[in-house]
Amino acid sequence: MHIFRTVFRAENTPCGWSCAPVDGMALAAIPEVPRVKPFLILQLRPETEASDSEFAAFLDKGALGADEVIRVRLDQQALPRDLSLDDLSGIIVGGGPGCVSDAPADKDPVEARIEAAVLSLMPEVTGRDFPFLGCCYGIGILGRHLDGEVSKAAYSEPVGTSACRVTQEGRDDPLLDGVPEVFEAFVGHKEAMQALPEGCVHLVASDPCPFQMLRHGDNVYATQFHPEADAKGFETRINIYKHRGYFPPERAEDLIAMCRAADVQAPEKVLRNFVRRYRR
Repeated sequence: MHIFRTVFRAENTPCGWSCAPVDGMALAAIPEVPRVKPFLILQLRPETEASDSEFAAFLDKGALGADEVIRVRLDQQALPRDLSLDDLSGIIVGGGPGCVSDAPADKDPVEARIEAAVLSLMPEVTGRDFPFLGCCYGIGILGRHLDGEVSKAAYSEPVGTSACRVTQEGRDDPLLDGVPEVFEAFVGHKEAMQALPEGCVHLVASDPCPFQMLRHGDNVYATQFHPEADAKGFETRINIYKHRGYFPPERAEDLIAMCRAADVQAPEKVLRNFVRRYRR
């Protein structure tokens, strides 16, 4: 079986497989003989505390072992040079502070590089209908790749919870197995998909944001809500991003109290169902 091959030594750490940086940028690497085909987890958050918290949530909520994933922090690492989807069970893309709809001149250089890296995978992902789950930022990536309209014109949501509804089509989707028809999910985003792209199936909606989850083909998924998030993780993000324009900074403590009181349990089933369905 072909595996990513680099000249860098990979080390199994509590946070997954990683490798030493070279010339200021690291290349992700994995061991030669993994027990299973790993999931590639692409992370976009440049803040280490937020990135580590998100990664731990992906492992916990997805019931994944550290030896079942390749973690790539795209703010620090490049994609493996000889990346082959044949070596993977699937791809999971986390959230981040960037917006794909921002004008190129307004994008932070790191965020622009991250966006380009994830977009570079999408032609093969959608062309092969390869298992993919984009979380929050990932729905913007999928929408941009499919020439859909992603913008800040409407449907942004403040940091908090959103009452989501499974659509008629969603009731038959395997990733929503066990998810109640109405459920609360953590959200917080400045941009949103404005219309359903061609070739997509609408799976979950909410009143503030109609496109909370969709599927392209049979195996390419994206959510606007965070399937990995719990109250503790969102508290971490609130403290880190309170000066990034998502909410007035003085509201941080009220938002944290709201998150602690919220009953958010169903979204993690989406992540766990994705892992169960595509683990190989």
